[in-house]
Amino acid sequence: MSQYFRIHPANPQQRLLNQAVNFLQQEGLIVYPTDSGYALGCRVGNKAAADRIRQIRGLGNRHEFSLVSRDLSELSLYAKVGNSAFRLLKALTPGAYTFIFKATREVPRRLQDPKRRTIGIRVPDNTVTQVLLTTLDEPLISSTLLLPGEDIPLTDPEEIRDRIGSQVDLIIDGGYCGFEPTTVVDLVEDMPKVIREGKGDTTIFKAES
Repeated sequence: MSQYFRIHPANPQQRLLNQAVNFLQQEGLIVYPTDSGYALGCRVGNKAAADRIRQIRGLGNRHEFSLVSRDLSELSLYAKVGNSAFRLLKALTPGAYTFIFKATREVPRRLQDPKRRTIGIRVPDNTVTQVLLTTLDEPLISSTLLLPGEDIPLTDPEEIRDRIGSQVDLIIDGGYCGFEPTTVVDLVEDMPKVIREGKGDTTIFKAES
């Protein structure tokens, strides 16, 4: 059974987040809160944990993961970003958006879209996750906690523990954080294209079109 940490959503306990980082550095798989629901996360190089995410979610090899970062400082290492796209990201992050870019060679091919060689980029507006990522000092590979055959992601950390507690190493209970998915914006061609409307405001893209 996984470890279970209750972490204050506004004033996260650094001691517990240090322990959470230790789980990640020991090649663990965690459940953590974001600004658009709970997600599964592991380090970028952790192939075994990424495979566990696929198993839990019932995903095939074609699934494109997202990289979750604390800010934009690591962006150019993992994604090919033009100047206008970078300005847009500065205006909209942190926030409930996933931005799609061409991946760089730093992103393992198994995490990219197999045809387009793209990767999703996220900078969530969630205090617990921000402190976690700052402490870890690197991005996470991430996927929404949506189980096979279900339409709505899991939102209750105690239910998460009951249902998949044996399949993950740590569950971070950061309180209720909703279940509305991120807005997905394709920026491969630098011109924004909204792929999915979600929690993030899309009026800025409609105004530009």
